[in-house]
Amino acid sequence: MSYKVNNAKSAFHAFMLSVGTTVAEPATILPLLVHHFSSSLVLVGVFASLLRGGAIAVQLFAAFYAQSYDRVMKFMHRVFFFRFASWFAVGASIYLVGDRNPTLTLWLIGIFFFTFSFSAGFGAIYFKEIIAKVFDSKERGSAMANRQFFSAAGAIISGGIAGWVLENFEAPNNYAFLFMISSFIVLAGLIAFGSIDEPPKAKTQEREKSFLAFLKNARTILRNDRRLQLQIMVSLLGYSFLLAMPFVIIKAKETVHLTGWMIGGFITIQMIGGMIGNLFLWKRFAPDYTRMLTVAYGFMITAFIIALFAHGAWMYAAIFFIFGIGMDGFRNADTNLVLEIAPEDKRPVYVAIQSTLVSLGLFFSVPGGFLLEWFGYTVLYLITLVMLTTGLIYTRKLKHHIQAPAAS
Repeated sequence: MSYKVNNAKSAFHAFMLSVGTTVAEPATILPLLVHHFSSSLVLVGVFASLLRGGAIAVQLFAAFYAQSYDRVMKFMHRVFFFRFASWFAVGASIYLVGDRNPTLTLWLIGIFFFTFSFSAGFGAIYFKEIIAKVFDSKERGSAMANRQFFSAAGAIISGGIAGWVLENFEAPNNYAFLFMISSFIVLAGLIAFGSIDEPPKAKTQEREKSFLAFLKNARTILRNDRRLQLQIMVSLLGYSFLLAMPFVIIKAKETVHLTGWMIGGFITIQMIGGMIGNLFLWKRFAPDYTRMLTVAYGFMITAFIIALFAHGAWMYAAIFFIFGIGMDGFRNADTNLVLEIAPEDKRPVYVAIQSTLVSLGLFFSVPGGFLLEWFGYTVLYLITLVMLTTGLIYTRKLKHHIQAPAAS
């Protein structure tokens, strides 16, 4: 098994996936796409959740079966097919229906966003299982930082592509072209990851007789593992930035003349932030993931403090730059914390428990839309800051819990 080759394939997968999927970045293009077909701010929040929230429904079910598999790559191939098909179908729906029937277009976009993220629920379990087997504990933090670095690099390129398409083609066809073309870019990355040399798992867990019995065992694991409980709370509160993040670009549209190039530029700036964070921060912090979380929370809190007073393009550029740094810190820490404590035979179960409960945070943008419509941006940003600060406090509790056994 070649770690260098598998690491390169993993990084290429992240790069191509990012080039493709950043055309629906929840902080920039996705809110503008939904806003084209509907003026409802709540719908913006709903679609931001649909893009990633469908995974919640199936992760525990996927783990129920995955715990007894010594290899999962063949199942990952099926996930890849559905993700490619769903992404292409979003663009085809916009092109074929579009402004002729905005309501139908939104329904079709929502359905295919859901199938895209629904299939990702299976993929999340299989992906972390493969990553845990291919990279040992010392290499994993660095490998994930490499993925995020190349993911950010891909998104920078995607920002340029998106800016050119948005500037040179009329809406909504510009969005349709972005999705259809990018689906084939995504496919190239999926093929690369699908060719990774996956070793068999030394220890597997015998599958329970029923899914209900599996759920009872999962509940027992969660009830008895205090560290897992704290990790879930910290990661869930980390997602509270989604209360307000999808609406920052809508606020910017009210005060700044947004051109296609400026929107693409915000994407690029956000991803440059991610690259810099991975290059100078997150790779260096591994394996101290509670420190990584603390700093990520600090960046997100700073971004929303700036958002309270933002009024010009440069201030919004700073916000998206900081978003890029903080989001990658959350992703890296969240993935590695659960792999760090999960026993090999129960790894899919631990991953599914944490991912399922933490993924509830993907729906924060829905109440965020209601808060925005009822109370406005200032209240929404302040509530987001309160939740992020609470998460920072729980991060300190998690750090003390991890250090306590060593001290004793």
